[in-house]
Amino acid sequence: MPALDFKHADCDLKLRAPLPSTRHPATVYLASLNLGSRPTMHHALDAIASLLTNGECDALTLDWSLLRYQHTAAVRSALISRYTPSTTKKMLCALRRVLQEARKLRLISLEDYTNAIDLPRIDTPPQKLRGRALSESELAALVDVCQTEDSRPIDIRDLALIAILRGGGVRRTEAVNLELRDFNPKTGALEIRSGKRKSYRTVYLPSAAIELVSKWLLIRGHSPGALLCPVKKGAQVELRSMTADAVLKIVRRRSKQASVEEFSPHDFRRTFCSDLLDAGTDIVTVQKLAGHASPVTTAKYDRRGEEVKRKAVERLSFPSSKNRTTE
Repeated sequence: MPALDFKHADCDLKLRAPLPSTRHPATVYLASLNLGSRPTMHHALDAIASLLTNGECDALTLDWSLLRYQHTAAVRSALISRYTPSTTKKMLCALRRVLQEARKLRLISLEDYTNAIDLPRIDTPPQKLRGRALSESELAALVDVCQTEDSRPIDIRDLALIAILRGGGVRRTEAVNLELRDFNPKTGALEIRSGKRKSYRTVYLPSAAIELVSKWLLIRGHSPGALLCPVKKGAQVELRSMTADAVLKIVRRRSKQASVEEFSPHDFRRTFCSDLLDAGTDIVTVQKLAGHASPVTTAKYDRRGEEVKRKAVERLSFPSSKNRTTE
């Protein structure tokens, strides 16, 4: 990334001698992230280090322990002028977390750390809701293009994938990380062992989804390993994990075949949450099934629309003037 015209650039912030990975605050912070988030935050730290040193340093060669309020305040100002509020907040979050690790490693004093992270809040404008919930007819169309009289192993695999994404509301990264041992065909339980923020939870598939996953297992076999696997030419199943990108390509291909308006794998998750809420499931239960840290996040997945809100208000009682007696 090209360096900005940053008047606070300070080449004296360069690390004098290499630090072992267990003592480097940026390395320790990045190691705490899941594999999906690590490249994004590494890039953010590289950009901040470059800003501070006019391109002389990156995340691993900057001495983060030398940062003080004048540095972090100047970084905040520079980021605001270049990035959107949401991106700026994400990059400043990475900066704060690295300084937090520096504090834990006793590389920076409590006073200097407290002052350095004491930055004004960045307000973000309300964001337009992204994604959508799929209708019952769209879901049926997706199943139909995979479930034919001459269904191939890859079709059965894709049905199992759709069943897990829609029936369990799991993230695509969670789906590809599932192993055979994580699925209980009797109860429909799926053990999500590598969720967001390294969380662990159990979700349950409905009976129709259990049946589809069980059909896939007749083809896959019961050897230990990835639950969802690549299927090569000649219907050869490779007992290894699929990639999250492969899930995206499958969803796009199947939506095109089913003449369904393009959607993302995450929209299965939105559909899952929205349908549960529409069925009257309390939001805390939906939060737990979805693996959200807060019910506030779960509420953002509600795509039921204005009609549901109108019907909810119709259930309220209100005294009618016809039932009132005149005194």
